[in-house]
Amino acid sequence: MFDFLIDGFGVALTPLNLGLAFLGALLGTLFGALPGIGPINGIAILMPLAYTLGLPAESSLILLAAVYTGAEYGGRMSSILLNVPGDAGAVMTTLDGYPLAQQGLAGPALGLSAVSSFVGATIAIIGLTLFAPLLANVAVMFGPAEFFALMIFAFSSMSVMMGKDPIKTAIGAVLGVLIGTVGIDSGSGVLRYTLGMPELYDGIDFVVMIIGLFAISEILLMLENSHSTDNDGELPPLGRVFVSLKEVLVCKGAIIRSGLIGFIIGVLPGTGASVAGAVSYTTEKRLSDKDNTFGTGDMRGLAAPESANNAAAVGSFVPMLTLGIPGSGTTAVLLGALMLYNITPGPMMFTERPEVAGGLIASLYIGNIVLLMLNLPLAGVFARVLTIPRWVLVPAIAILAFVGVYQLHSDLFAIYLMLVIGVFGYLLRKLGFSLAPVILGYVLGGLMEQNLRRALSISGGDVGILWQSGISLGLWVAAVLLLVLPWLVPKLLAGRKLSAG
Repeated sequence: MFDFLIDGFGVALTPLNLGLAFLGALLGTLFGALPGIGPINGIAILMPLAYTLGLPAESSLILLAAVYTGAEYGGRMSSILLNVPGDAGAVMTTLDGYPLAQQGLAGPALGLSAVSSFVGATIAIIGLTLFAPLLANVAVMFGPAEFFALMIFAFSSMSVMMGKDPIKTAIGAVLGVLIGTVGIDSGSGVLRYTLGMPELYDGIDFVVMIIGLFAISEILLMLENSHSTDNDGELPPLGRVFVSLKEVLVCKGAIIRSGLIGFIIGVLPGTGASVAGAVSYTTEKRLSDKDNTFGTGDMRGLAAPESANNAAAVGSFVPMLTLGIPGSGTTAVLLGALMLYNITPGPMMFTERPEVAGGLIASLYIGNIVLLMLNLPLAGVFARVLTIPRWVLVPAIAILAFVGVYQLHSDLFAIYLMLVIGVFGYLLRKLGFSLAPVILGYVLGGLMEQNLRRALSISGGDVGILWQSGISLGLWVAAVLLLVLPWLVPKLLAGRKLSAG
């Protein structure tokens, strides 16, 4: 593992990749600071630009991963200063971050957020370094049947853990799978859902899908809420931005515990930063909130979710790199970026393309330090991004989205399809659906179908191969338990209370 990491630093420290890591961290912080943009939209906008510029796969992934981690940092600014979460993972940050800003401690709150994020991400990067190669060695034992069972487990965990409504999450995943089946069936050559359009014979391109679903739908929401979401250009006074050592030491237990919690939750497919932030905040409240100060401006209440959600963001790389399944909606987009380069994430990537896996892991160390160096002294500069009016922001995002799709395809049909998908994503969001399950279903559905075909081909059509091995059987049992237990446990507890009464 040590040699693997040294080789990774050899890739990450080249002038090109070092510059891309810095650029990605800077752009990611700016994207994250803008409410509603977040890491997925940032990656969706930059992905076609990186691909058409001819960047190598490892360089492109380093840039996009830096945007991801940078957006996790930047998303906290609007939460603390405006009480507007930059993304779902920043919801818990508002509980104590905004009260601190109202008390004149906006600067120290931003400083503590940067330090907590740095420590949490560092804990997770160390965990990624130690466990990813080991998990890759275990995952080599997976065959098509085991990978199919793994996809089923990923879908079941996603339906339970992602979003407040498991039914809508499951429906979103199914819609994603259906969109992924558009085109010519690779096994039989049958046209599926092409509506007689030759342009759809190759399926719906990933870049068109991701930009339409996220960026265009976000533009439509911004236009709808343009009058209610524009701020008046006023921000709370920041004061000193550097957090004191004493304030950090008061929060050291919360930061370390939450970093470990965030990493573990991030490794689980379908969870992500929002779950990690909620779990870490409630855990820390039970352990530390002796005086009921959480929610009123307690530094520990800010440090806990900040450490956890950044650790979860890094932890979500573990299942993507080792098993080929995304740990979050954003890593699903990164998974699609690898597929643009004809790279299949999974255990073999560590041996077949070590420069990609090793370079990415090493770049996370570098990017994390860069982000701390940027966010401590320049927090006030980044905070001014929050004052950009919607009439400037919306056209800028639209131009980047249209240029990105057109320069990749040089086809107006791709633009029209992007707009149709954007309207579809906008309607889903208006109906209360999360878009992350849709993109996860789109990415995982194709992989699931491929592995099912291979497994049935090996067995001569005998479906029993899908649960013959101990690994696949264990994954099937875990998937069933994830679906049944959330429904069964409350009923058992209610029955026990009735019997006790």
